[in-house]
Amino acid sequence: MTKGSDLLVAALENEGVEFIFGVPGEENLDVVESLRTSRIKLVLTRHEQSAAFMAATHGRLTGRPGVCISTLGPGALNLVTGAAYAYLGAMPMILLTGQKGIMSSQQARFQIVDMIATMRPLTKSTRQIVSTRSIPTLVRDAFRVAMEERPGPVHLELPEDIAGEEVPDLPMVPPHPIEQPVAPSLALDRAAEMILKAKRPLVMLGAATSRPRLSAGLTDFIARTQIPFFNTQMGKGTVAGGHNLYLGTAALSQRDYVHEAIDRADLIIAIGHDTIEKPPFLMGLDGPQVIHISYTPANVEQVYFPHAEVVGDVGPSLALLSERLEGRLKTASALTSLREGILRRITDRATEGRFPPTPQRIVHDVRQVMPEDGIVCLDNGMYKIWFARNYRTWMPNTVLLDNALATMGAGLPSAMMAAMLYPDRRVLAVCGDGGFMMNSQELETAVRLKLNLVVLILDDNGYGMIRWKQAVDDFSDWGLTFGNPDFVKYAEAYGAKGSRVEATEDLAPALEAAFKAGGVHVVTVPIDYSENMRVLVDELKTSYQDPRAGETVSERSMP
Repeated sequence: MTKGSDLLVAALENEGVEFIFGVPGEENLDVVESLRTSRIKLVLTRHEQSAAFMAATHGRLTGRPGVCISTLGPGALNLVTGAAYAYLGAMPMILLTGQKGIMSSQQARFQIVDMIATMRPLTKSTRQIVSTRSIPTLVRDAFRVAMEERPGPVHLELPEDIAGEEVPDLPMVPPHPIEQPVAPSLALDRAAEMILKAKRPLVMLGAATSRPRLSAGLTDFIARTQIPFFNTQMGKGTVAGGHNLYLGTAALSQRDYVHEAIDRADLIIAIGHDTIEKPPFLMGLDGPQVIHISYTPANVEQVYFPHAEVVGDVGPSLALLSERLEGRLKTASALTSLREGILRRITDRATEGRFPPTPQRIVHDVRQVMPEDGIVCLDNGMYKIWFARNYRTWMPNTVLLDNALATMGAGLPSAMMAAMLYPDRRVLAVCGDGGFMMNSQELETAVRLKLNLVVLILDDNGYGMIRWKQAVDDFSDWGLTFGNPDFVKYAEAYGAKGSRVEATEDLAPALEAAFKAGGVHVVTVPIDYSENMRVLVDELKTSYQDPRAGETVSERSMP
């Protein structure tokens, strides 16, 4: 006879699952036993939150749901941040949690939390499995829902008595491909007419353009139309940053240098924009027209209300739109002349030698040691804005950052997942000291998995982004500083290697040596964040020219 847990694991194998990440508990022991004899590898993490971040990153990089597991109550609650991370970031993921028996209870309400209700606002679907016979169907449906546009997390709760119940062998439900419809001809015709009339068109690549299947279609659209483009933070790298039509990344909401092009545009073609991101530009009644092209309709917001929509499978829809435009756009390159000035000012002082190094220098040196296919995984902090603005990408999904939930603590687990998926590529986690310590225990997991991974810790002994905002708002510098362990000894205690950068010119060689040595290596360097105020406040305040008003802008919004 087969147990419910055997059916669950067989259904996961049927979906092609290779890894399950998590911390099982008493209520999952039947599942653990079923996994022991399966083709699926259980990756035991040191915290459930990290397991969820890893599963979500698997979904982001492959387009196939990653799977994480926890016990009931406290373990399941530790998955909640990861569920929100995947939900806002549109990453397909399956969360499996245990529960006490539902047919009888020998422990009353001990550890029981209503996880179905808890997960409901954070997932696309959440269900308790109440019958062993329903397991193959529920698992197939969970994967289908997780992968459908807009992708996201799905939660299944398996009570321990259902997991242990014997049941006859049941057939699995075979997966089948689901193609999305392309956009209607009428919508494509309307969009083409607006683009042909535009005098200064501009393309924006948003979060949804990072779907693994889409890069070729985006690059083809840019090549055939010759319209210059910029990207949001989460759209970074979907078309190569070295492309001669690339104008930069909107790391701030307005009045950064890339906004010189945005403010001059009379039409913005927003491809894959998802308003979960902090706004890359602020629409106003006197601003450019906007065409929304994506898998799903636009969310109308105070700062985003498109004038036309092209909704459907983005790649094929863009190909059809290109056919209507190719060779007919006389003004496609009107904004291209701004490119050199925008990119030159963004990379100003990138090789400055002061110590501690500036964010610009750190971004520059990281770019020097990372090959075109190298993957940089950013935690959340002030440095994320600098990497978004200054780091040039050459291949899709080579900068992983979170500008949706924007949670701290995800940088190391996401890098671990990237290193597992792509063992032959260089993978670098960039973390602030605050974000690193939120899941630093996963160094042990990375060492145990024998990953090749470098972790760069930017050390400023405080929560740097909030301290910056505190200063900008004229509050006293108070309540946001802390002490750190010796990160070199800390890494060594977990069996990793550690090194400390004590001169700016040593940063790039230290990273290069860490990659060449292999294994898990922590490199720690202090950072001079005075550039936050000089560049992102004072310089932009005094030097940004509003092209519509023709005069200097005296204020700007925070990123």
